[in-house]
Amino acid sequence: QVQLVESGGGLVQAGGSLRLSCAASGSIFSINDMGWYRQAPGNQRELVATITTRGSRKYADSVKGRFAISRDNAKNTVVLQLNSLKPEDTAVYYCNAEIIIISDYGTVYNYWGQGTQVTVSS
Repeated sequence: QVQLVESGGGLVQAGGSLRLSCAASGSIFSINDMGWYRQAPGNQRELVATITTRGSRKYADSVKGRFAISRDNAKNTVVLQLNSLKPEDTAVYYCNAEIIIISDYGTVYNYWGQGTQVTVSS
């Protein structure tokens, strides 16, 4: 079994910062891309940022220059630093990871965290 456990999030005023963390645990052989997605009420889930094993990053245009993603391959963790937050950043943020499990080397499985709420007040 594999779990993604998120921490961080909460309520912050516009212009403030938050830090989201996600740790993967379980029968993990290796992890490919890791990332963060978000879903606001009434909207589809959208990509926020992703990072490859080698550290190549991709950001949604709406968060470029404000958010930063990083990972620790040794600890199987990924972090999203949210700066200069805006009310439109309010959403549930989900951690995502592409994981190869020990019992099935030939398949890459897509795992999601439980989600953490980020609320930005104006």
